[in-house]
Amino acid sequence: MRRALARRLMARAHDDSGAAVVEFVVLVVLALVPLVYVVLAAMEVQSAAYAVTQGAREAGRAFAQADSPAQAMSDARTAARIALADQGFDSAPDSLRIDCAGPCLAPGSTVTVRLGVRVPLPFLPDSLASTTPGAVPVSAEHVVPIDEYRSSP
Repeated sequence: MRRALARRLMARAHDDSGAAVVEFVVLVVLALVPLVYVVLAAMEVQSAAYAVTQGAREAGRAFAQADSPAQAMSDARTAARIALADQGFDSAPDSLRIDCAGPCLAPGSTVTVRLGVRVPLPFLPDSLASTTPGAVPVSAEHVVPIDEYRSSP
């Protein structure tokens, strides 16, 4: 009787029925969930890269086409906000920097526009998203030449 019981226990120990389901669940949890998280984070960062690139370009164009430096700053901020909002980002007032090489809007000069945002990683609490490990800084720079044949402001 002991031998029969031992044989049954040994047969059950070598039986693999149901193990594939457990292995599949472990594989999904350990591999697929982090992979999906990395893809989501990369999509957010790529969206921010498109937003700041478009925002810097449009802000530079709006600045270069304005009639006065005061109007140019206002137009550039508005263009940057619209471009960032198009991709779902809020524009912080200090994220847009405009530097002029020479007098602003002078014919033949150049304008350098820098725009940046911090992209919070998905599913993190706001307390971590405001720090460096919880957010990825993304920035863009665009240089716009002022037309040589325009009139000086």
